[in-house]
Amino acid sequence: MDPIEEEAIRLVRGYAMDAPRKANSGHPGTAMALAPLGQVLYGRVMRHDPTDPLWPDRDRFILSAGHACILQYSYLYLCGYGLTIGDLEAFRQWESRTPGHPERHHTPGIEVTTGPLGQGFANSIGMAVAERVMRAQFGADVVDHHVFVIAGDGCLQEGISHEAASLAGHLGLGKLVAIYDDNHITIDGDTALSSNDDVVKRFESYHWHVDDLGAEANDLDALEAAVRGAMAEEDRPSLIVLRSHIGYPSPEFTDSPKAHGDPFPPEEIARTKEILGLPPEVTFYAPDEVVDAYRQRVIERGQAVRREWQSRFDAHFAGQPADRAVWDACWNHTGLDGWEKDLPRFQLGEKIATRQAVQKAINATVPKVPGILSGAADLTGNTGTKLDDAEIQSKEHPGGRQLHYGIREHAMGAAMNGMAAHGGIIPVGGTFFCFSDYERPAIRLAALSTEKVVFVLTHDSVGLGEDGPTHQPIEQLASLRAMPQLQLIRPADANETAEAWRIAVESEGPTALVLTRQAVPVVTDGLAVEVGAAVVHDVDAPRLVLIGTGSEVSLCFDAAAQLEADGIAARVVSMPSWDRFERQPEDYQRDVFPPGIPRLSVEAATTFGWARWADASVGIDGRFGASAPGPVALTKLGINVDNVVAHAKALIEGAS
Repeated sequence: MDPIEEEAIRLVRGYAMDAPRKANSGHPGTAMALAPLGQVLYGRVMRHDPTDPLWPDRDRFILSAGHACILQYSYLYLCGYGLTIGDLEAFRQWESRTPGHPERHHTPGIEVTTGPLGQGFANSIGMAVAERVMRAQFGADVVDHHVFVIAGDGCLQEGISHEAASLAGHLGLGKLVAIYDDNHITIDGDTALSSNDDVVKRFESYHWHVDDLGAEANDLDALEAAVRGAMAEEDRPSLIVLRSHIGYPSPEFTDSPKAHGDPFPPEEIARTKEILGLPPEVTFYAPDEVVDAYRQRVIERGQAVRREWQSRFDAHFAGQPADRAVWDACWNHTGLDGWEKDLPRFQLGEKIATRQAVQKAINATVPKVPGILSGAADLTGNTGTKLDDAEIQSKEHPGGRQLHYGIREHAMGAAMNGMAAHGGIIPVGGTFFCFSDYERPAIRLAALSTEKVVFVLTHDSVGLGEDGPTHQPIEQLASLRAMPQLQLIRPADANETAEAWRIAVESEGPTALVLTRQAVPVVTDGLAVEVGAAVVHDVDAPRLVLIGTGSEVSLCFDAAAQLEADGIAARVVSMPSWDRFERQPEDYQRDVFPPGIPRLSVEAATTFGWARWADASVGIDGRFGASAPGPVALTKLGINVDNVVAHAKALIEGAS
């Protein structure tokens, strides 16, 4: 073994013990066992430049087993990504750059936010799709890289891995290389307690290339040969099954569950360091001559690879300003200049479901928003995510912009996060709003890491009708509104839907568009979306403000007309986005909701949370929906003019 490599592996195994011990928290064992694999990836195989961590054609690395993050932090430190020994010493501490699981945008060199097991594995599928689409669009001169992911037993036990692996095999993602750390240990004990899957046969049935490498976790040449063999695959994703020994070379904790999630006792750290040839009394040992030599080697190789790419990139786009503009639009996750002028406009009184309106908006702008990749969980036509005349993403059509995810909401959400994190793609994915619960872990991670993903969630209320309470969302609006950093928009009509699509494309992070199955009348100019809420019907000296979202805005118009006939002047406010409205100046909020005028919210969902904005609410509390035609279900559950009028009058009487 090369002396510098040998020293680096020893240092990483030392950090894997020292950092959790200092934090009194963490997972040392997996990082210790995989230190040689980390060296093969960071030191031999991957195309990466620590001095420019975000250059577009770098290889991507994902640690799906994110609890082993001290492994990644250690190599980021050694490679020269800007981490210091102080950062390793601050492992898992407040505001440190080395949090308990990897966080994108927080630590240089971290590609995605991992932690919930299996999410990173599914992210890698999205990254591999993004690489293939971009390579097909711009050519291998400027896009030609691999995606590497390390997954553990927990990743492969989680259901998301089954969905994601099946999809990856179907798509034939040859640039994807996964390494399964088969260490036989979970927190509870040996994996035999809960699983006896034949992982090799499982992945072969998914049409993956599988290399059962065996117990070669310490053989750098064998590891490198396996990884390069996987990289040579063109039409199949690859899985390398690596039998490692968690906690190696600890005398007491090798192959022990105690090596998984608990820091080693000081005396065991000292004994293990003696075996490794590290000074047992020194923590975070970092001899300058080793670190400098390792870092110089990695940086020189990485800079050379990046400079070669930059020369190809410059030659590729020389004299091609239009092509370069498309490239920039893709990588900036936006549209070409003036793209928003192609958005459709709809006539007042026209009736159209907002799920259909979003399809018109997306298709009208596809030519000038070149990064769009759209799909759905077997509900493409139902959710408005079908692109006109688009090729289906597949081995045969690597540039296809329409992706059929199948009935795999969990994997779809995570794969879209991977696409967004990779760059070049604005992923759009649709499912029924009720099934956002299947997608929720990925939605949460999109919000946490501010990934630019558009979640299209349709059939948004009991108004969807006969499918009944299993398909009728009641609590989902309140649930997603509670999620920080998620932009949620429930547009009133087609004009608000077109504006919602514009805002989704122009915004930084994830957007959830909550849309109707049933046709609703166009009653607004769409401008309420920009500010979150706006007056859409006003009167002199209003005695009441009716606040609606989505399909209930038109109901508020009808109720206001009935109230006016009864001598009660009512203002109507469309409030498609709570989060956008709460960011508006207080003066604007007071203009929309004048102090002293009672407010009644109307929404076909639980009223939970509305007390922040309304004095009383019409909604659906204490029960789920019912199987019946949509108009019947809405009427029977109180989402009707008479009930709104009755609540409005009661509110006015109580306020007087």
